[in-house]
Amino acid sequence: MSGGVPEGGRVPSLWEEMVAQNPAHSSWYVERFRTMVARGQDTVGEARLIDAMVPRAARILDAGCGPGRLGGYLHRAGHTVVGVDVDPVLIAAAEEDHPGPRWLVGDLAELDLPARGVAADFDVIVCAGNVMTFVAPSTRVAVLRAFAGHLAPQGRVVVGFGAGRDYPFDRFFADAQAAGLVPELRLSTWDLRPFSDDAEFLVAVLSRIP
Repeated sequence: MSGGVPEGGRVPSLWEEMVAQNPAHSSWYVERFRTMVARGQDTVGEARLIDAMVPRAARILDAGCGPGRLGGYLHRAGHTVVGVDVDPVLIAAAEEDHPGPRWLVGDLAELDLPARGVAADFDVIVCAGNVMTFVAPSTRVAVLRAFAGHLAPQGRVVVGFGAGRDYPFDRFFADAQAAGLVPELRLSTWDLRPFSDDAEFLVAVLSRIP
C-alpha cells in the first residue's frame, strides 16, 4: 500500500503511512514472501480454506491482496479472481509472480469495482493478512460496507486478523453489523480451530444481513 500524499483528501491507510516513513518496506514485504516460497514454506493456508467454501469457477475477490499469494493459488485452483491493493509495488509483484487474476490498485474504503468494469457479484471476498488492521480506523465500516456491496446474493466475506493490533474483535463485529454483515462462523485459525474468548486470532465468515 503505497507512500506519498493521497489525492482528493482521502484518508491514508496505516499501511500507506508506514510506507511513507519507510519507502523500502513494500519491496521488503514482497521479497519476504518470495523467500518463504523458495524455502518451501506454506504461504497459502488461507486460500485452501476459501477454496473449500466455494464450487469450481467461483468468483473471488482478494481484498488487500498484497503480492498475490492467495489470489494466485485460487486462480490456479480454477477460480475467477480479482485482487485489489492500495500499494502499486505489491500489485506489480502480483502481476509478475501470479499472472492470471485481474490485479488492481485501489483503496478498499472506496471500492467500486463496477465503475472499473468488474461485476459486484463475488461468491467470496477474502481479506487476510491482517489487512483490516492496516486500513485507517475511520474507514473500517466503509471497507466492510464496500465488501457487503460487492457480494453475490449468497456470497460471504472472510476476514482474518490477529489480536493486539488496536482492533478488538468485539469492535470488529460491531463494525461488521453497522456495515450490514452478520457472522456465520467464528474461528481462531485458518485451519478451523474453534474461536474462544481468549483467542489470539480471528477468522470471521460473514454474510449480508437478510
